[in-house]
Amino acid sequence: MKRTIVVGTRQSALALTQTGWVVDRLRELSARLGMEVDFELKKIVTRGDQILDVTLSKVGGKGLFTKELEEGMLGGEIDIAVHSMKDMPFELPEGLTIGAVPEREDPRDALISRKAGTLEELPRGARVGTSSLRRASQLQHARPDLRIDTIRGNIDSRLRKLESEGYDAILLAAAGLRRMGWEDRITALLPPETCVPAVGQGALAIECRADDAPLLELLRSFQHEPTALAVRAERSFLGSLNGGCQVPIGAYAVARPGESGAEGAPLLTMTGFVGTPDGQTLLKETSTGTDPEQLGRQIAAVLKERGADRILAAVRV
Repeated sequence: MKRTIVVGTRQSALALTQTGWVVDRLRELSARLGMEVDFELKKIVTRGDQILDVTLSKVGGKGLFTKELEEGMLGGEIDIAVHSMKDMPFELPEGLTIGAVPEREDPRDALISRKAGTLEELPRGARVGTSSLRRASQLQHARPDLRIDTIRGNIDSRLRKLESEGYDAILLAAAGLRRMGWEDRITALLPPETCVPAVGQGALAIECRADDAPLLELLRSFQHEPTALAVRAERSFLGSLNGGCQVPIGAYAVARPGESGAEGAPLLTMTGFVGTPDGQTLLKETSTGTDPEQLGRQIAAVLKERGADRILAAVRV
């Protein structure tokens, strides 16, 4: 294969860092496979980058950071796009596919605070910023005394707002901070038992045209199968509940290659979560299985029986 692969990316510092990391790995892989490949970056502004003063849940949620990139692929303007998996809607446009899922970064949520070393140590009534209904729901369940305020913007602008706008703490994805080399800003990591991560949090998705066989061949070499299996289970859960940024929903799966079921497939353990925005009700279910799609559907079905459908319907009104 001899070609130039045009890589679409958002313009934020994190998006450019993630995309640069992917391109470096793909360049190394293509050289080992004897492919003559060049890469060209194309920056694209998405609707989510333009709307910074309204919560994602009020302007459409998932798809806000992917639509323009996907249009670029379908129109032949770019060949691949690098997304944060948690930004990906369950349904992809016809003609596009996720060609590879690299190894996952830390999926946990991170507390960055000026006032305390842990979530428990935050003073009563502390002001905490987050743009996520999922985080807000679980945070209010753990600490109903806290004041939760919306904070939007890229990761670097939110860190600045922590200092300039009077927040006592903010919550961000640990993966983004680590990818930017800003681990030292993390005050504490919230365990998944306290705050179930977003579907796909910490993972990247490399999306491309489904009929681009030579490119898919290269991307297959970049796939990290344990991460891909875990993400498939989480996204199955998301799809079964028709979830998105507009509802407090999360899922976290781990594939254990050293442990297998009766069929010899890696064993997956996953926790799914649905909650009310005020944190008064949190529904969680944990189960294991070897079929990622079936596991996601199974956990979703259990939560529906326990009232998840009613919670989600009320939130969407």
